[in-house]
Amino acid sequence: MFSDESRFSLQSDSRRTFIWRGPGTHYHQENTIERHRYGGVGWLVWGGIILGSRTDLHVQSVTMTGHIYRDVILEQHVRLFRGTMGAEFLFMDDNARPHRANIVDECLQSEDITRMDWPAYSPDLNPIEHV
Repeated sequence: MFSDESRFSLQSDSRRTFIWRGPGTHYHQENTIERHRYGGVGWLVWGGIILGSRTDLHVQSVTMTGHIYRDVILEQHVRLFRGTMGAEFLFMDDNARPHRANIVDECLQSEDITRMDWPAYSPDLNPIEHV
């Protein structure tokens, strides 16, 4: 099972600015942009894909923590697929901090869920990024 989550902001500022500029022009006035930081509400959406199937999307308005990841994602979604697939089940999540919490590792071990080794910051290897 490949899994991932994305955050969607409900405000106009995603807090990301992408600029193409020539080498050595980083501090030129035309490359400096005044930005406003909008706080506010956003949604985190998690999903998983496996062998021609998929999980339901999980949508939440709170920040993902190790406890939420264990109690909601692993217990309510991943564990069910593990039960269906049997011993051959292999789980992939990225190396986000909540995914590496001790309580998450303990939960995966207790459910006999094998986690796929995955290099950090490698979204190009994850097929769910294209779904």
